[in-house]
Amino acid sequence: MLYAILCYNSEDAVGAWTPAEDAVVMARLAMVEAVLAGADRLGAVARLLPTTAAVTLRKGRPEGGRESVVIDGPFAETKEQLLGFYVVDCGNLDGAIDVARDLAAANPDRGAYEIRPLAVYRPGGLTQGRARKVRA
Repeated sequence: MLYAILCYNSEDAVGAWTPAEDAVVMARLAMVEAVLAGADRLGAVARLLPTTAAVTLRKGRPEGGRESVVIDGPFAETKEQLLGFYVVDCGNLDGAIDVARDLAAANPDRGAYEIRPLAVYRPGGLTQGRARKVRA
């Protein structure tokens, strides 16, 4: 079964890391990713840009004649923001929880990992090079 592991943390805290601190955390996470990839259990992985780059489309109500509207910022106003996600293939929920524990151990900062089974997974055709161009 495929699971999404959604990574939440304080955007301000993570954004305050020095490049060296960030590199250490990313290297630790890469080790967890390598184990999953080696077992052919790793799907998409993404680190999101800050919420200051986000917009939200609020759906209108056709019956009320209200148009959809785009607003600045993320959907939720919380202390922790969605910073990225992993898609992993695990035999059951316990296996997905184990992966989230490995990710948490690799990232010593506070935060949370929400684990949700996926109903639909379409990996798409973006290549790593194209994804980098989109972020730039």
